[in-house]
Formats: sequence, C-alpha cells, structure tokens
Amino acid sequence: MGKLGIDLHLDVSGGGPRARSIEAALREAVTSGRLPAGTRLPGTRGLADDLGIARGTVVAAYAQLVAEGWLVSATGSGTRVADVALPPAARAVPVRPVIDLRPGRPDLSLFPHARWSAAVKRSLAAATAGSLDYGDPAGSRALREAVATYVSRARGVRAEPEAVVITSGFTHALAVLSRALRDAGAHTIATEDPGLAHHRRLIHGAGLSTAPLRVGPDGADPADLPSRAGAVLLTPAHQHPRGVVLSREARTAFLAWADEHDGFVVEDDYDGEFRYDRHAAGALQALDPERVVFAGSASKALAPGLRLGWLVVPPRLRIPVLDALAATGATVGAPGQLALADLLDRGDYDRHVRRTRQLYRKRRTELATRLAELTDVPLDGVPAGLHALLPLASAQEERRIVDAGLGAGLQLASLHAAGYWHSAARAKAGLIIGYGTPPQHAWRPALDALTEVLRGAAIRPW
Repeated sequence: MGKLGIDLHLDVSGGGPRARSIEAALREAVTSGRLPAGTRLPGTRGLADDLGIARGTVVAAYAQLVAEGWLVSATGSGTRVADVALPPAARAVPVRPVIDLRPGRPDLSLFPHARWSAAVKRSLAAATAGSLDYGDPAGSRALREAVATYVSRARGVRAEPEAVVITSGFTHALAVLSRALRDAGAHTIATEDPGLAHHRRLIHGAGLSTAPLRVGPDGADPADLPSRAGAVLLTPAHQHPRGVVLSREARTAFLAWADEHDGFVVEDDYDGEFRYDRHAAGALQALDPERVVFAGSASKALAPGLRLGWLVVPPRLRIPVLDALAATGATVGAPGQLALADLLDRGDYDRHVRRTRQLYRKRRTELATRLAELTDVPLDGVPAGLHALLPLASAQEERRIVDAGLGAGLQLASLHAAGYWHSAARAKAGLIIGYGTPPQHAWRPALDALTEVLRGAAIRPW
C-alpha cells in the first residue's frame, strides 16, 4: 500500500534499467486502457516502497513520462494520467446498442431505490451489535419472521419462522437442498423437461442424478416419475419456460407420490407473484408442509443482485439443510436481510410488487397483441410472469431468428440454444421472450424491432 493509500500493479520484471521498466509498464497500462485519463497515481515515495526500489528511480520515470505527455503533475494534486490521443487500436470500438429480451431478470430500472435506501438506513440505525455478528446460519430472526408472515399471507404457505431459511437466491437454495436431500438418502431428483439446464448442473454437482418429467399444457406429468426418484423439482405457479400452471390433478398426484415413496417436492415459486388474468394459484406447500419445500426469492420482484431468497423447510429436512449451509460456508449479509425485513414489515415490498405487476401485465398484453398481427399461434402458457414462449417450427428457425435479432440490436433466447431440453427425443423449438427485462424507455423500441425480426418467421403450434 502506497503512502497515499493507492495501489498500482506494474510489471517491472523485465531486464534493463528500472526507470525504463517503470516507464514502459506505465505506457502499456495507459495505451491498453487499464489506466484511463485522470487516474491518480501513487506518490513517488509510496510506489518506490511498493516496488522495493529507490525513490529517485520512480521520480526519474515520472519526470520522463510527464515530459512525453503521458502524465501530468501539479503541486497539491499529485501525478495523474494525461488525456492522451491513443492509437486507433487502443480506442474503444463503438458497438451497436443491444436491448436484452432474454428471460430471467426483471426491469432493473424499476428497482425502488428510495425505499430500499430508506430501509437500509432505518434497519442499520436500529440494529444491535449482535445483529451484525455471524448470527444464525438460517438467517436473521427479523427476516425469517417477516418472510413467514409474507408468504403465509401472499402465497398461502403454511410457515413459521423456525421453518424459514434465508438463502442467496434460488440458485443457492437449490445447491443447498441438493446436498441436504443427498444426505437424507436421495439419489435422483426428477426435473421438468423443458427446464433450466443450470438447475440440472447444480443437482449433478451435489452428486445426484436427474430424471426428466414431460411438461404439457397441465404442467409436469407425474406419470414420468421414476421409482428411483427421492425428490421432484417443480415450478407449479408458472412453469419455466413453457409458462403453464400445474393442474390440480397433477398436484394431487405428486403429493400422493411423495407420501407413498417417502419423497419430497421442491416447489420453486417462480413468478408466483405475477399472475395477470386472475389470482395466482396458491402454493403447493400448503397441501402438505411435511413433504414440500417452498422456495422463493426477491430476484424477480426487486433485483437478482440483492441475492436474497428463502426456503420454508419441512421438519425432517431442517437439520440436513443447516448442515449443508455450514458445509458450503455461504450465508447472506446482515444489512440486506435487515433491509428486506423492513420492506416486508412496512408493506413497501407489497406496494412495489403491485406496481410492477401492472407494468408487466401491460407489456405482456402488448406483446400478445403485436404477435397476433403476425400469426394465429398464441403464446404458450398463461398470462403471468416476466417471460413468454413463442413456439417455432424448428431449431434452425430458432437460430435464424436469434441471429436476426442480434442484427437488429436484440438479445434473444431459444429453447435449444439455452439447453432447456433434458431429453433430445422430444425437443421442440421456441423463442423465450423476456418482456420484463428491458428498461421502460426501451420496451416499445424492443417490441417494434422484435416484430420486424419475426415477420415471416416459421411459427408453428406444438
């Protein structure tokens, strides 16, 4: 650390005089863009100490670069990188703006900055010294109580604070659950097909195998459950990517299987807060809290970068889940937990969800209306969530549309390219349109560009 508290990495290991090596390293750092114009450099004494050389050597190197115009030096403001004209190869190449229409994220421009900032200030001001300690690996008591109250009220979950475990989003939750289920004796987890490939990788990473469940208009098919399965992963509220809702009959069948085979159902409440044509179906967990693990997060309602999620865990899995948390060493930071608890307790979380629900409903309606002008094939699934699936004729058509989208400044996702299919034998084609992702100002231009890309596309019902 230099005297001014500024760290600077320089590779001066080459041969020759040390001053020349410092000059060359600084020129390279400037021309490569690693040190942009205006960057303040360490003082000569501090850099000399860091490099283990005489201060006079650094003074000489700085003086030479000032004379060449690479650096500027002024009394009282130190030495900084000059605004030099870089060669063309070193200049940033302008790129065409790209609008992201891939699924998986909300419109981050809608994040409630003022409410979140206020929640952070309030919760930290009220925090005790103990609340900033390592704490309970299951999460802060304040957030677990707030989550239990919220999911019971908003999603119909049967939850008590002792059953809630706070996680860094659903990805972390699934990794922990996979370990816990393995330790509880499971060998295979059945997963939806199509479904996220990343979820299968997480399960495999815990040493478990996966088995595919066909997803039809009524959701995952319980008839596909293999005898070796110890658990099943479902998105019953709004299946990703098809967007269908798990039927009452299928729910009953999955719970009957879990009871008969001593298995568990992992309920990923994906998009559970965003149903547009009616009230969302209640949580599957409420029908059998002893067999269903309920998983939710703030990733879609607020922002995935907060890394805040939760599990409501049946009694038999609580110790295995806590052991898995301890084994991974991954817990959630206290400030974020305290702030989310504040948002939930004050009703600000509900208010934000209701506001964004109206905006996303409008976007999906506009998307469906525009597509109806191009094709009679409807979007798959129900009006819900932040994405919609448009069936296509073939994987080749998928690739053509994704490439055309890039040419039009759109990032698009498709079933084959993203690896959604577990079983290639029944793989079908489709475009997954993340209408919730673009910022507000970019939505209409994105919809216009998408319409042009899809004009004349081979759209075919499944």
